[in-house]
Amino acid sequence: MDVTIVGCSGSFAGPRSPASCYLVRAEHEGRTWSIVLDLGNGALGALQRHIEPYAVDAVLLSHLHVDHCIDMCGLYVMMRYVPGGPGRPTMPVWGPSGTGAHLARAYGSGEAEDVLGVFDFHDLRHRATVTIGPFVITPVRVNHPVEAYGFRVEAGGRVLAYTGDTDTCDQLDELLAGADLVLADSAFVDGRDSVPDIHLSGRRAAEAAVRAGGVRRLMLTHIPAWNDPDECRAQAAAVWPGEVELAEPDATHCV
Repeated sequence: MDVTIVGCSGSFAGPRSPASCYLVRAEHEGRTWSIVLDLGNGALGALQRHIEPYAVDAVLLSHLHVDHCIDMCGLYVMMRYVPGGPGRPTMPVWGPSGTGAHLARAYGSGEAEDVLGVFDFHDLRHRATVTIGPFVITPVRVNHPVEAYGFRVEAGGRVLAYTGDTDTCDQLDELLAGADLVLADSAFVDGRDSVPDIHLSGRRAAEAAVRAGGVRRLMLTHIPAWNDPDECRAQAAAVWPGEVELAEPDATHCV
């Protein structure tokens, strides 16, 4: 299993990166399967450098803030109007309750039925696993102002844990435990950002990974353009015993 960092900017697309989007791929039954975790603003364009977006096997949306889902509107246009058709009837999409209606309003159609002919929507539920080809994905409800999930993605004996947007919570223990790679929200800076229950800082991300136990690699992501990534990394490095990695757009990592 490998993961490509399509977009890792927090809150909005930055000058170097789109907002949140991660392409995860694994070989299974003679072909490459692919899923996308989040599709934030600017991500659809960058995704095309790595895969035809309408060929993705499924999309999973951690929550419905625009920096994690709004480029689904562009994917809708691509799926509906690409010349010759996308070669498939619909695309499976898992998201929080009401995802279809939310995206229909964002696109401007007003009715969820207008997008149902393109996307096959399924509601995420805490700890209710989703199987897509070789991937077994466990959504874990996390600590954010809206319904939000982290994803524990397992394939080929490897584990990728993606926190989505969250502050510290007990659920991070089960999400991160034993993960080969953790993609951790690091939008806040300790000593400056004090609003609770929204985002992790580098330090709090590292504390969560240490507390969960067995995590092999920690990679900080969702860093807004106004933050210094090295400051986020330094705060994490004060806690994390190994190398603190930073997500970089277009980089692919073997999990």
